Amino acid sequence: MNASDDLLTRAAPTADARASEGARDAADTDADAAARTTGILPSQELERLVKASKEIRFLEPIQNDQYQPASLDLRLGSVAYRVRASFLPGKDATVERKLEDLAMHRMDISNGGVLERGCVYIVPLLEGLALRKRTSAMGNPKSSTGRLDIFTRLITDYGTEFDRVREGYSGPLYAEVSPRTFSVLVRKGSRLNQIRIRRGNPSSSDESMKRLHQEHQIVASISEDDIRDGVPVSVDVQGEKTGGLIGYKARSHAGLIDIDRVRHYDVLDYWEPVHAPRRGGLVLDPADFYILASREPVNVPPTHAAEMIAYDTLVGEFRVHYAGFFDPGFGHRDAGGEGSRAVLEVRSFEVPFVMEHGQVVGRLAYEPLIAPPARLYGSGANSSYQRQGIALSKHFKLLSATDTATDTR
Repeated sequence: MNASDDLLTRAAPTADARASEGARDAADTDADAAARTTGILPSQELERLVKASKEIRFLEPIQNDQYQPASLDLRLGSVAYRVRASFLPGKDATVERKLEDLAMHRMDISNGGVLERGCVYIVPLLEGLALRKRTSAMGNPKSSTGRLDIFTRLITDYGTEFDRVREGYSGPLYAEVSPRTFSVLVRKGSRLNQIRIRRGNPSSSDESMKRLHQEHQIVASISEDDIRDGVPVSVDVQGEKTGGLIGYKARSHAGLIDIDRVRHYDVLDYWEPVHAPRRGGLVLDPADFYILASREPVNVPPTHAAEMIAYDTLVGEFRVHYAGFFDPGFGHRDAGGEGSRAVLEVRSFEVPFVMEHGQVVGRLAYEPLIAPPARLYGSGANSSYQRQGIALSKHFKLLSATDTATDTR
């Protein structure tokens, strides 16, 4: 962990940078996205933060494929600490200081290490931050991480919230990792979570999302009146377009998954196909983890990024708990994604719960970018889930309709 000192060796900002930091937020409009001074930073701006302003620091050089349209993939460092319990350091402590009290075991994962199901680990990341004024950040699990039911959150020194990096933060970054369903093999450089960086305080009001919906039909089959505290997303439990297949349920006591292997594992060794119930809704068992899909296609225009607000106690005793970031271009026709549905990672709480077809399970919050990204989601090799329906994580081989229909385990 002493490497964090090297990571955050400070360089004095230039006079031009200090002048820029002193500028106040402009009165931005959605119609003039190219001139925005507040918003989510696109890929080309993230690259500038790495190479020019040095607001993103690193122990090993950032790889080109870490840059996503509106986020940066974060990499695990070389050690993992198993801890007695999840924690936040609080405003008076560093993560390193808390680990002195809570760490049970230090594990070298340089060449691979197993993170056991049901345990909690803290892993220092290879990236850190030295953010300037008006600049903050937020973390989220990568899509593939959530689809493996790996509970992953970003932690900072003196932090009082998970996945939130305060304005002007300068320090190392850590991942809290807790596999819930499958034990996983990770190593230095494995990517479990990602970060978005925000400049200023861009508007994300219902009115702005209604205007966006008028122009782009951001979620199919809803009206402007449905947009309240975000854009609603509902669940498909009928499977009319998928031959009755509505999702997958994780098998108990399945094998280890290497987080860096792609299209390697047989689906039916780890998942049980879930078909539409003959009548009524799908009964969620609180002991099980489900992969389902939204009823509606989702569309994220190139000028915006979206995040799912996953849980609302008013809609039921369940949580769509890793829904996360949606990049600009997801589901958008210009990026070849027309018809893409949101994949939902669902777990019931204390009691069984009946999930009905068309039930609202989350809401999308759309935020403007300061500029369209240099590359949209779906236009490169990193876009694993464009035009997706019911999609498991990229670790699993593609499954035929015959396989899902004939599984008898």
